[in-house]
Amino acid sequence: MNTKFKLLTLFGFLSSVVAFGQLGQNKTVFTRQDTLRGSLNADRNWWDVLHYTILVEPDFDKKSIAGKVDIDFKVLQPYKRMQVDLQQPMELDKAFIGDTKLEYTRDGNVYYITMPASLNLKKGQVKKLALRFKGNVRVAKNAPWDGGWIFKKDEKGRPWMTVACQGLGASVWYPCKDHQSDEPDNGAALLITVPDTLIGVGNGRLIQKQSFSPGTMTYRWEVKNPINNYNIVPYIGKYVNFADTAMGEKGKLDMSFWVLDYNLEKAKEQFKQAKTMIHAFEYWMGPYPFYEDSYKLVDAPHLGMEHQSAVAYGNKYLNGYLGRSNSDWGLKWDFIIVHESGHEWFANNITSKDLGDMWIHEGFTNYSETLFTEYVYGIQAGNEYNYSSRKGISNDRPIIGPYGVNKEGSGDMYPKSGNMIHSIRHAMNNDQKFREMLRYLNKKFYHATVTTEDIQKVVSDYFGSSVEKIFDQYLRTTKVPVLEYYFSADKKKLFYRYTNCVEGFNLPVWLPSATGTVLLAPESNKWNEKELKGDPSGYDIASIEKNFYLTLKPITNN
Repeated sequence: MNTKFKLLTLFGFLSSVVAFGQLGQNKTVFTRQDTLRGSLNADRNWWDVLHYTILVEPDFDKKSIAGKVDIDFKVLQPYKRMQVDLQQPMELDKAFIGDTKLEYTRDGNVYYITMPASLNLKKGQVKKLALRFKGNVRVAKNAPWDGGWIFKKDEKGRPWMTVACQGLGASVWYPCKDHQSDEPDNGAALLITVPDTLIGVGNGRLIQKQSFSPGTMTYRWEVKNPINNYNIVPYIGKYVNFADTAMGEKGKLDMSFWVLDYNLEKAKEQFKQAKTMIHAFEYWMGPYPFYEDSYKLVDAPHLGMEHQSAVAYGNKYLNGYLGRSNSDWGLKWDFIIVHESGHEWFANNITSKDLGDMWIHEGFTNYSETLFTEYVYGIQAGNEYNYSSRKGISNDRPIIGPYGVNKEGSGDMYPKSGNMIHSIRHAMNNDQKFREMLRYLNKKFYHATVTTEDIQKVVSDYFGSSVEKIFDQYLRTTKVPVLEYYFSADKKKLFYRYTNCVEGFNLPVWLPSATGTVLLAPESNKWNEKELKGDPSGYDIASIEKNFYLTLKPITNN
């Protein structure tokens, strides 16, 4: 689930305006700061994050925060300097390893911390970097799309705070190694200090609450599993809690719901959908990836986000996307519960190393909406829901963004990637194998970071041949492939080919007929032919366009 979600349809997401260079598309110029944020380098490569412990105390009136971060890291290779990310106007106040005070300099949104020789760093050592930070944090202008800290008041005029920072980056509020490829292997702890009239909610499980000063309460939450930096998020408000359990594939899954006090009764009814969602997604994609940390939905002052084991919910307790959908099927369930929770499998369990590959998060999660619809209402409902999502495809620029500069590609990564996956599924013509593929992806890349090529290899293995050109077509160009066709004069043969496509595009399609389905294997810019049996009127060629993302074009005068 980026700068988050960019609406493309009533329930899709607005695309950003950056132009990317993929397969001859127009280019944009990136700055040194973009490269420092988005790429790995010598100042980042030598250390591996093992654990974050974050203490944060916000000041609602001043729109500021202060806190501390302990970063447990492993030395992969001793080096003289460490890059720690912290975006302006936030400031680093102190840095220590043990009793050694560290010197540092600032370069825009990056701090370079000097590693003195006296530390005697050695390969394999585990060290703790202690940092103190403060500042008037960037305030979100329109969360979650234009992210940052959110300082709002609830309907009763009480403070309500949280963060939404996907794409923008966790370094907008706390110092960290802000690159998706390095998740803390051993999880994270989040300590939230708030006025004792409010509640602090975080990822994972509540371990402790304690007052360290009059009028305040500190809540300690912990996750045991790896977690994306941008997913570590505090929620602060007048929360109440209720709980449930789901018997899942790995046993009992604890489910917890934190909502504003006046939303309690609505939440008890609407959030019943969460258990159905868990069963649907475990069926299709494998066990919920974070049993140790539980599953949680939390009222948020913005639409929603996939914060791991603490999913942000702001859909106003309505089905659809704020009560709307391009499909009647989408009005039967709550979009934010389903979509954002789907990210627990794709985004939180399987994470792209580079933001340019964020289609892995959004494409598969977009398709999880189809899978949920099918699980509850049947395969035809799923097909119809998926087809309706094409209304949100703009084909403005490629889905895969430029690498190494922390920029995502087109917002088409939602519906267009989802339709690519649907097309591949129908080309496989074997739902059992397709389901096995989704489950294998979540098993093979369990708590891992990946590239498009990693996903492509697994999909190719299950597909039975390389999907490289299929990925190129849908992810790296804006062209919608055209399937041209015509019948022979005696109607006994069908001729067909792909145009408006990359050379080598080879998506098979299945042609339904009165006696079964017929496999067609169109090639790019080359006519193929298929011998037909029986009356050509018995072949439902128009249905191809429903199940495969392409344009059918009948050819005359051949």
